[in-house]
Amino acid sequence: MKKNILIAIAILLTQTVCFGRAFTNDKDNGGKSVYQARLDDADAVYFTPEKFNIKADGKTDVSAALQQAIAEVKTKYNFGVLFIPEGKYLVSKTIYIPTAVRLIGYGKNRPQIILAKNAPGFQTADSTDKGKAKYMFWFVSSLSKPGEPLHDAGASTFYSAINNINLKIEDGNPVAVAMRAHFAQHSFVGNVDVNIGNGKAGMFDVGNAMNNVRFFGGQYGIYTTKPSPGWQFMMVDTYFEGQREAAIKTQEGGLTIVRMNVKNVPTVISINPNYHEKLFMENCRFDKVSGPAIIISNGENAFNQISLKNIDCRNVPVFASYRRSGKQTAGTGTMYKVKRFIDGLQMDSLNADPVYKTINDVEPLSVFPEPVKKDIPELPAINTWVNLKTLGAKGDGTTDDTQIIQDAIDKYATIYVPQGWYRVSETIKLKPNTVLIGLNPIATQFLIADNTPAFGGFGGPKALLESAKGGQNMVTGIGLSTNADNPRAVACKWMSGENSILNDVKFIGGHGGLERPVKQSEPKKERTGIYSKGYNGADPSWDTQYWSLWVTDDGGGTFMNIWTANTYATNGAYFSNTSTPSHVYALSVEHHVRNEVRFNNVSNWNVYALQLEEESRESTECQPLEVENCSNMVFANLYTFRVIRVNKPAPYAIREWGGKNIEFLNVHNYSQIKYTTTNPLYDINSDTEVRPWEFARLLIDDNNPGPSAGKITRLATGFEFANGICTDSKGNIYFSEQRMKRIYKWSASTRTISLLADYPWEPLSLACDKNDNLLVVFKYVPKPGFLVNGKPEEFKNPPDASGTSFSGWGNSGFGTLVYSIDPNNPDETIQLLKKEPMGSVNPVYKALYPAHRWRDYHDFNTISVAKATECFVAPDGVTIIPVVYDLARSTALAQAYPGKALYTTDEYDKRTVSLNVSPEGYVSDLKYFAERGEFDTAIDDQGNVYIADGQIYVYNPAGKQINIIKVPERPTSLTFGANKTLYVTSHNSVFEVKVD
Repeated sequence: MKKNILIAIAILLTQTVCFGRAFTNDKDNGGKSVYQARLDDADAVYFTPEKFNIKADGKTDVSAALQQAIAEVKTKYNFGVLFIPEGKYLVSKTIYIPTAVRLIGYGKNRPQIILAKNAPGFQTADSTDKGKAKYMFWFVSSLSKPGEPLHDAGASTFYSAINNINLKIEDGNPVAVAMRAHFAQHSFVGNVDVNIGNGKAGMFDVGNAMNNVRFFGGQYGIYTTKPSPGWQFMMVDTYFEGQREAAIKTQEGGLTIVRMNVKNVPTVISINPNYHEKLFMENCRFDKVSGPAIIISNGENAFNQISLKNIDCRNVPVFASYRRSGKQTAGTGTMYKVKRFIDGLQMDSLNADPVYKTINDVEPLSVFPEPVKKDIPELPAINTWVNLKTLGAKGDGTTDDTQIIQDAIDKYATIYVPQGWYRVSETIKLKPNTVLIGLNPIATQFLIADNTPAFGGFGGPKALLESAKGGQNMVTGIGLSTNADNPRAVACKWMSGENSILNDVKFIGGHGGLERPVKQSEPKKERTGIYSKGYNGADPSWDTQYWSLWVTDDGGGTFMNIWTANTYATNGAYFSNTSTPSHVYALSVEHHVRNEVRFNNVSNWNVYALQLEEESRESTECQPLEVENCSNMVFANLYTFRVIRVNKPAPYAIREWGGKNIEFLNVHNYSQIKYTTTNPLYDINSDTEVRPWEFARLLIDDNNPGPSAGKITRLATGFEFANGICTDSKGNIYFSEQRMKRIYKWSASTRTISLLADYPWEPLSLACDKNDNLLVVFKYVPKPGFLVNGKPEEFKNPPDASGTSFSGWGNSGFGTLVYSIDPNNPDETIQLLKKEPMGSVNPVYKALYPAHRWRDYHDFNTISVAKATECFVAPDGVTIIPVVYDLARSTALAQAYPGKALYTTDEYDKRTVSLNVSPEGYVSDLKYFAERGEFDTAIDDQGNVYIADGQIYVYNPAGKQINIIKVPERPTSLTFGANKTLYVTSHNSVFEVKVD
């Protein structure tokens, strides 16, 4: 007996030392309740026995009533809060949570929702379901009517949440997953314990952010594909214990993880085979991990970016393993700290060549350290909160509530702001200890009406909400709206100190707005939103206010789950003149005209999961990120994205100057179209461009001058986006500008350039047949009213369009066709090429395939070798272009000669592959050749392969890199002409490179 007591005491002490507190086997009431009493809100729905005839006894099935309560919030208010009091609630089927509805628990203990034992349908996986599972809670974009298909959460599923509620899966539910959460901005899961038990997982598909969530048991804590709509996923203060296979299984999850504790698992992070991941982890703890802690799939690929800092390990014998190479990184003794583990494409300075490498900086430990202190402060005791509406505020969007709000702030420290739209007409100024608490930033707003006198006319920036200098302010769950026509307006001026927090705040205006349902007695409302004024082009009110969020005067603290997409503002976030240590967790800034985010004279900041998006109508010429005179900063998992509708190039994602000790970790600069921002970073003072679109690490320390471009001749410049380069048998060069609908010729004999054609068809790619006819793949858009055989002309997307998101979002309804011209008489010889069955030309002289494919649904390997059924036949009768959907996006054509290797690029995975070519022009036997690639390749007489990827990388036929050709601008297409001359297009120029 005495021996058993000593063992129990030892186990308890071990748990306390490792994790700062003891975890019991009973996790039903785990985690501190954030809201320990009922909050009164006339616009909320309360899931109580009085209203829904339920029992919170853990025995009575409440599934139907809970779904009814959620539907009431959505149908009555369109957005809002369902409060769930303390108790145990039994469910037996999937509960659907639509856009902008939040489930929030309250009471001395968190409420717990329990999936019943042997719940119907939770025993066998649905083979057609994406997650091969059945879900307790499923976040959806909208509630479906009976018989309608489900609408999974996606890119426009905003403001949804489960908060302060524990979840439990009982036995007998092997395919049960607690949550499916593929939602977007301002949606989150927070303050939740998930007891998975023998179920499958706590969550499938992640989105936006997670905070203070613990997972116990399950095959996985989380397993996920790419978040909506391709952003990062921010995880702060999480705990995983006892998963049977891995704490997290992922592919393209953009996992940005801070303070994650993991115990008793085979693996912490498992990346699916042949998928990349952008994994950032900091200040984490791994304890008793029996297998490799991190399983890496696509090593030495630019898309694969692994950056880990300060990972404390105990009983972790293998820290990392690599699927493709079979290599392992062993642990260092029983206890050790991984100070830095960075694997991927890295640049040690601005002018350093990018190289694939692994940094593994480890130190042994004699004592396992305490967990890193959290930087997210707890809310004040709920009995100190004062309800703003009980003080007389209306929140009806019309009444001026300014004085009541300011009087409340002057008198009380902590103010609960129930749902409502509170109109103000003057700056709301916080005291040093003011705390403002809302629970849904679309339902709870502070707003100013258009042309409010205090914010109109000419003058300096004037804040709607202003924090106290050096204060410990907390503002959470509130939207701030400066409307459209208030030119002096700043939504929030933040000067609070290191221990302050701005959390779950939406800067409203333009994108992401929602309206309440119109009552039958009310007149129909005019359309609201960024495009509501009916202008065909730019709204004159865009870009006429100051910044939405302005952090200045040594302001700082913690900024978490913030979305700022107000096109009427100069930019979404401006950080200036501060050295206060600060952290940003999940900041989404989008849709501004000139600039998204600016850092000016900022030091000691860590910015995690900053996401920038440029929309076509307002942001085509926007500069996403500017970093000026900053130091001691880290940007981790930085995503810069241009939407599929953008039709013009942009030069730089980041402009930087005067920086020191700025580290970029895991940078993702991308678009589904060819107009990805040309270069991810430009240093102004040194005139240095950073070319790799994807990289794991760049350190800016001293502004060293960039390298010389070498002996390269610029033949012509002044183009918008030159690409599609090809050559004929005489050495003449042809290239095009798609949007400008122009085709150019460079004459090898006269060494002059001429405009060959400017027909009203967008050229997509070019090639020459055996007889030097120029072949033009082009975009054909049918005209309304034009009939073919008595029916409107139409083009439907073929089946192979389904593997790329490029085929959506408006990229349909057009035909990808081919015409030919005689370059010596183009205007009189234009003719449309006919389609013939594949195999009807045998043997072919050459087949022309897309030089690159964007297959973001990960089917590149199969679609590349799929046999086309039709082909376009050139005038020479022996050159063919197989009909495949990817011709619609490809900017160049790769020449497939029977019996020779064909090289094409998996643009999404940044990989060049080789294929064999049959006499009929089919391709097969795909093999990985090099982990680089963008738009084009070229092959010289010795079989060396030239790959355009920021610079030009030269590989021998065996796939070994043998040279780098540094060109003054980012290359877009390549071809060899006469006399061993390589011709290169960039966005703006055409170059000639003499190759030895």
